[in-house]
Amino acid sequence: MKKTKLGALLAASAVALSLVSVAPTASAATCSKKTTVTMLGTIKPEIQDQFLAAVASYNKSQNCYTLKSIPGDRNITFLQNVTPKYAANDAPTIMYTLQEIPDMADKVMDWKGTKLVKLVSPGLLEAAKVGGKQVGVPSTAEAFGLLYNKKVIKAAGIDATKIKTRADLEAAFKKLQAAGKKPLHFSAIWWSLGAHFTNIFHANAGKTHEARLAVLDQLSDGKKNLSADPAFKNWLATYDLLKKYNSSPANLTDTEYDASIAALASGDFGFMFQGNWTEPNLMTAAKGTDFGIMPLPTGTTASTYGNDSIPVGVPGYFMIDAKQSTKAERDGAVDFLTWLYTSPTGQRFVADPVTDGGMGFIPVYKGFKVQPATSMARDIAKYVDGGKTLEWINTYYPAGLQETVGKVSMQQYFTDKISAADLAKAIQDAWKGSTKTWRGAAK
Repeated sequence: MKKTKLGALLAASAVALSLVSVAPTASAATCSKKTTVTMLGTIKPEIQDQFLAAVASYNKSQNCYTLKSIPGDRNITFLQNVTPKYAANDAPTIMYTLQEIPDMADKVMDWKGTKLVKLVSPGLLEAAKVGGKQVGVPSTAEAFGLLYNKKVIKAAGIDATKIKTRADLEAAFKKLQAAGKKPLHFSAIWWSLGAHFTNIFHANAGKTHEARLAVLDQLSDGKKNLSADPAFKNWLATYDLLKKYNSSPANLTDTEYDASIAALASGDFGFMFQGNWTEPNLMTAAKGTDFGIMPLPTGTTASTYGNDSIPVGVPGYFMIDAKQSTKAERDGAVDFLTWLYTSPTGQRFVADPVTDGGMGFIPVYKGFKVQPATSMARDIAKYVDGGKTLEWINTYYPAGLQETVGKVSMQQYFTDKISAADLAKAIQDAWKGSTKTWRGAAK
């Protein structure tokens, strides 16, 4: 998620209009005419140039389809962008989103039986399965947690693998201060707080998927007292710790993302709470510097559930309109995405580091010949291989909830405008009465 962060899903749709061509499944000789396929945005703004370079490269080999990237407004939600287009009978063929998947399920194509679906593990398809219908396919796997400048923390005598508890983390912050460095850049941007930081609580709220969804049920029913929940208390104590050692002024605007990149890349900061989607930007800002990712420990003991794991999930899914598109448009959309993830050239654009013209994605489709070569991607692979991952419960947040929580109560607590009790109540109030889309309920 940046954003997807999930703001990234929205920010991605703010890309300027661009025209590029897409390859067909059949040979160019079988095309009776060229078909235009529209896509809302370009996956994510951080890698929009690389994405457009990929489709431009693809364009040179065929004459059947033209992909048209159409802009959206990054200051409003995905649904606020796409709903008027449906009302105007002008829906994009390809869309990319996450929380809004249940809202779009009745409008998009079923991917079941396609080549891409057969190449993805069932677990990564689950969040885009609604009522037995496979409404989307994943872009990549991403992770978030504590990012760190490997050179800076090594110079301060810190071994990230030894940080097992909240106390260990505070000790590391103090070591950085003693070494004349700033311990932490803690971002106050709403999507980071509302989606990713809240997920740290939800992912640790239960040891099973069902237990975690049960917490969402209780919140929706108005029967959850967060202030009495041990996992919430640990999460809140961690929030307070990060606020205490935050060495940057609170910035509540979208310019905060670029500021956070500049901070960690500068060599003045040790840690930052963010995700691996920042790595392309960090590598560009600090060429030759390696950055790592590690768990954000919330408990006081090493054995506390989640202390040794990072949240790993799919930041967004590609959906194809089935209501207003033609068969040729849908075929072109499938062709493009299949090429991107299965052809040798497409795979280079997907998995190569941004410094080599790629998007730096972690492959989630079988048969990938190109493996990620970046430092953070290798770190994430170790956590995945070791089974040290946490769920993205934010995938199941109702549409708009992360904005409500992130832009209001989470930012208010960040800037000391409300108390801990106020924050707990505000989160409970935001959830109360939510449609249980995570249980398959329709809005």
